[in-house]
Amino acid sequence: MIAFRGKMSTQPPLYSIAKTEQKHAPTPFLQQKRRSVYFYHMLSPLRTSHLPLLPISFAGINGGFARTFSPEELGLYKQKLSQFRLYWHDVVNESNPTSVAIVSPPMNTSTAFGFVTMIDNPLTEGPGSSSKWIGRAQGFYASASQEEVGLLMAMNSAIMEGKYNGSTITVFGMNMVFSKVRKMPVIGGKGLFRFARGYVQARTHSSDPTTG
Repeated sequence: MIAFRGKMSTQPPLYSIAKTEQKHAPTPFLQQKRRSVYFYHMLSPLRTSHLPLLPISFAGINGGFARTFSPEELGLYKQKLSQFRLYWHDVVNESNPTSVAIVSPPMNTSTAFGFVTMIDNPLTEGPGSSSKWIGRAQGFYASASQEEVGLLMAMNSAIMEGKYNGSTITVFGMNMVFSKVRKMPVIGGKGLFRFARGYVQARTHSSDPTTG
């Protein structure tokens, strides 16, 4: 779930979450064959006239290298809040994975501390693998915790539908995998999400460590 500055929606999730929570990984994280689906709830970016004037690199103006733009010149004269609900599919160790490990951990630990995985994960309208694609999340995640499975995530969520086609939202933050609800910051974007800010709220919809 990606949320931007403002109050969280009070609406219940589109799909219920299992009541039982797994507190610890039963096997080393990297050894699992997994197909996981996460429920993302997004609140859209803000554009606001309250931003300060922005120094922008610009060569060749009166012999200088910078100039200052006003918020109005960059279209930052209004504030808007939208909401998105998407499903993020993470498929690991299968014949057609969407997440591929590129760096192995230096030690054999239950949290796989130190591993790095590149992702190109579908973002869909519903939880099923055949659900309509809305976009894709591209980037990487890395195990950054020695005590529990915590992934540092850096990804661009590229939307491919409707008026948002070609726009992206950039997420960077910690995802504590076995927490019921995880929040990660939105640090920017492009297209209609230029200067986006806010957060992602993620819940695990399903996770199958044995089937593909």
